[in-house]
Amino acid sequence: MSKKLIEFVCAAAIFVAAMTAAAPQCAAQEIVRKNLYTFNPDSVEKVIVGADTVSVIIPERNFGRYHRGLFNYLFIPKGKWGFGLTASYGELTTEDSSILSILTNLDFNGKTYSIKPYISYFIRHNQSIGLRFNYTRGVADLANLSVDFDGDLNFSIKDVSYYSQSFATSAFYRNYIGIGNSRRFAIFNEVDLAFSSGSSNFRRIYAGEPKSTRTYITKASLNFSPGVCVFIQEYVAATVSFGVFGLNMRNEHQWTDGVDEGSRFTSGANFRFNIFNINFGMMVVI
Repeated sequence: MSKKLIEFVCAAAIFVAAMTAAAPQCAAQEIVRKNLYTFNPDSVEKVIVGADTVSVIIPERNFGRYHRGLFNYLFIPKGKWGFGLTASYGELTTEDSSILSILTNLDFNGKTYSIKPYISYFIRHNQSIGLRFNYTRGVADLANLSVDFDGDLNFSIKDVSYYSQSFATSAFYRNYIGIGNSRRFAIFNEVDLAFSSGSSNFRRIYAGEPKSTRTYITKASLNFSPGVCVFIQEYVAATVSFGVFGLNMRNEHQWTDGVDEGSRFTSGANFRFNIFNINFGMMVVI
């Protein structure tokens, strides 16, 4: 037997011995990894919902390469009905205010509010679909405003008012993520498809004469709104949500003092936090 053949046989024997020794350690690490990151429905707490036994942790398919160790706890089970009401309100009032010595004598009063009753049904654990009805109203009155940039550019505005109201119907899907097994706290994301119709009236003084412009508005929008839900009693929950992203299409038709001024169509998208789109509400789950 040649010297090279002997060396090759010895190297192969050392490699096989090393792999044999490492195999039990790798198998043990794989078992530990599976126990840590693989959902085992037999190892979690169960609750009775109606006549069924349901896991507190809702099993979900993991599409990622690694499991993050995050679980969706049962918050509201399948088959429940939710009845709720959300509302928003905003108001701004100024009297004889000034901004940087450019805007002076500012007297303004504006407010906007909305009321949104809704009904929903839980088609799956923590997932619901529903219908919402929305009434929104806004009022703004500008009693006086003076603008002075320099001696050659200055003007004043007074007796301007704006009024608007709209009615809307929407269908929504809401997905809750339970936080802990107490079934008290959850965050949610809502997708809302809404259709609305309304009108506005803009009045002002132009060339010494009062002018009135009435606008009829039709709008369709797709909105995404995250929020928080907390059960304050066994069947009553408080919710807070706010709009952060939306797509919209809007058609307007205007008349000024009875004269048709035509129509305008606009569309767009927004991704921003809107302080006037914070909704506080209550929900009853039965």
